[in-house]
Amino acid sequence: MFLDIHELAVHRVPVRKSYPPGSLDFHSTDYKQVEPLNVRATAELVDGQIHIFGTLHTRLELNCARCLDPVLEEVSRDFDLIYRPVSQVPRDEAGQLSLDETEIAFFEGDGLFLADILAEQINLAVPMKAICRSDCRGLCPHCGANLNYEQCGCEARAVDPRLASLERFKLEWFKKH
Repeated sequence: MFLDIHELAVHRVPVRKSYPPGSLDFHSTDYKQVEPLNVRATAELVDGQIHIFGTLHTRLELNCARCLDPVLEEVSRDFDLIYRPVSQVPRDEAGQLSLDETEIAFFEGDGLFLADILAEQINLAVPMKAICRSDCRGLCPHCGANLNYEQCGCEARAVDPRLASLERFKLEWFKKH
């Protein structure tokens, strides 16, 4: 859906839309959408700027940061965004923004695509690291076994060969003290 400034100048545009999984490009392979993305929003033109506000909801599948098992993450987010035409930015101040302007995004041409706005909001809502459960034991760093499901036969405390001399020094120091 394209939010055209000419249409927004005439009237507000209510948005009630559902995007099925796979229909939006999030520009990321870190997660995938597993339920429809439901959006309820309103777009309007205020002083030559596009103002869009509303809410979105979906579920994503991410990989656990410790064991790589799939994790379902529910994403619900309210948004209230302002987009200013790039042409309104004075050329001599193009690289300088005031603190108030850091909350404003920019668009070129006659408007912007709702899908781009939604992809950005989903990317902002995704956690940096998803954990399948609080006591996740992760993967064995040597053999790659998932320690949540199996015990591996790897040595529990392998010393990095580059630090072996420091390990010997530490053991000798503890014997003396």
